[in-house]
Amino acid sequence: MAPIVQVKDLRKTYDGGFQALKGVNLDIEEGEIIALLGPNGAGKTTLISTICGITMPTSGSVTVGGHDIISGFRQTRSMIGLVPQELSLDAFETVFNAVRYSRGLFGKPRNDAYIEDILKQLGLADKRDTKIMALSGGMKRRVLIAKALSHEPRVLFLDEPTAGVDVELRKDMWNVVDDLRKTGVTIILTTHYIEEAEAMADRIAVIDGGQIMLVQRKDELMQHMGQKELRIHLASPVTEIPAGLDRYDLEIVLDGNALRYVYDTRADRTGITALLNDLNAVGLQLADIETRQSSLEEIFVGLVKGDAA
Repeated sequence: MAPIVQVKDLRKTYDGGFQALKGVNLDIEEGEIIALLGPNGAGKTTLISTICGITMPTSGSVTVGGHDIISGFRQTRSMIGLVPQELSLDAFETVFNAVRYSRGLFGKPRNDAYIEDILKQLGLADKRDTKIMALSGGMKRRVLIAKALSHEPRVLFLDEPTAGVDVELRKDMWNVVDDLRKTGVTIILTTHYIEEAEAMADRIAVIDGGQIMLVQRKDELMQHMGQKELRIHLASPVTEIPAGLDRYDLEIVLDGNALRYVYDTRADRTGITALLNDLNAVGLQLADIETRQSSLEEIFVGLVKGDAA
């Protein structure tokens, strides 16, 4: 089955010669959550705007559900829901009327029961008759998602969906997005919160300088590119690395109460067994050992800086 969104050699050059997109290729499978990560100015917004039909491409092609975004604009736009970063809402309208109005903009027949279901799904049922100006920032963002879902799209773009909300509301929003995925909606997420991508996405796409640097399943990315850290807690603190351990590139942490050892998960040998033997040989007594995986944020920073292989 063909991907629901196909981007082929997409290019966008603005007046003045700035190239925002430089031959982007990206396939998005139906029903997945893909996180689009990149620094400011990387091309994320231009890519989303082009797929949604807001920005005209200079060259290349984009199809949504098999329809070209230019020749089949009406078909593709009706399949797409877009949640912008800006909280652009009619402050004096009620939640229910705002969402119902958005459905009408796409020529969909009135279906109040469907609107009620969306509000219930997004935790807005008890706010249906509340004016938007009386809502918190997190609730307003939920209304934006409800409006984007009002015309029953198959593809949902979330541009910084939790920007400006607190940690608790952010995690609530993650649950909302996960529930949407279970209904079969394909979700493309842009975010500056790396932990957001780590918590929700099936795949990660990294864009920088208008080019896609990498597209990979999240778990594979972390397995193949991540490093693991071994933290060795000592029975007695140290002030320097014993001479017999020089070859391990150890770091003293926790005020001398632990040693940090980083190793490559892709290597044939991690060196851990030899290290533990040598720790015993130099007379260091271990109190505990713990390991941790590199976070997606560390991997992403390495990619952007060109440090990752």
